[in-house]
Amino acid sequence: MRLKVFWVAMMILATLVALYALAVLTVPGFGPPFVGERRLSMPLALSAHLAGSLWALAVGPWQLNQRLRDRSLGRHRWLGRSYVVGVLVGGAGALYLAQFAETGTIARLGFTCLAVTWLTCTVMAFVRIRQGNRVDHRRWMIRSYALTLAAVTLRLYLPASFGLGVPFASAYPVIAWICWVPNLIVAEAILAWRTSRTTGSAALS
Repeated sequence: MRLKVFWVAMMILATLVALYALAVLTVPGFGPPFVGERRLSMPLALSAHLAGSLWALAVGPWQLNQRLRDRSLGRHRWLGRSYVVGVLVGGAGALYLAQFAETGTIARLGFTCLAVTWLTCTVMAFVRIRQGNRVDHRRWMIRSYALTLAAVTLRLYLPASFGLGVPFASAYPVIAWICWVPNLIVAEAILAWRTSRTTGSAALS
């Protein structure tokens, strides 16, 4: 029951942020001021990042739902391929944009590491399924989507920092790291829990 509630909350938040990204992508003048600057100076990178990332965000929860995956494996495969394409496009845009992140070097390094790790985990997931290794494929996909959800956690931390009165220049370099590193730690904890549960069940059988 708790896992179902977690999945629903994740799906709702991911969908809302994906819709926000779609609005930034398609509605002129929508979004924070620095996005308007990026539209003028690096439109291709911004469009690639928004389009690819919003698709990965929207598709990811449905790919992680085992019941839906078992119900239609063919649909799961095609959506999985589109997810990988979304991450590759969105990650490439993110990697370029990271070099111009607001507030300086620490934020740039944080977002660069996020983009590289996101791309790496997703490519590893694709390689593992091509090798027929479904167990490792799922593990890498959980890591990948945990990093995709950085788009959600970033948009939770930013207003929280504003509410606490933390200046943007102080908050943003920290958020550039905490929007994804804790996500990855949680993903690893989930994977360790699932492994221990599987091992325990096997020992009892």
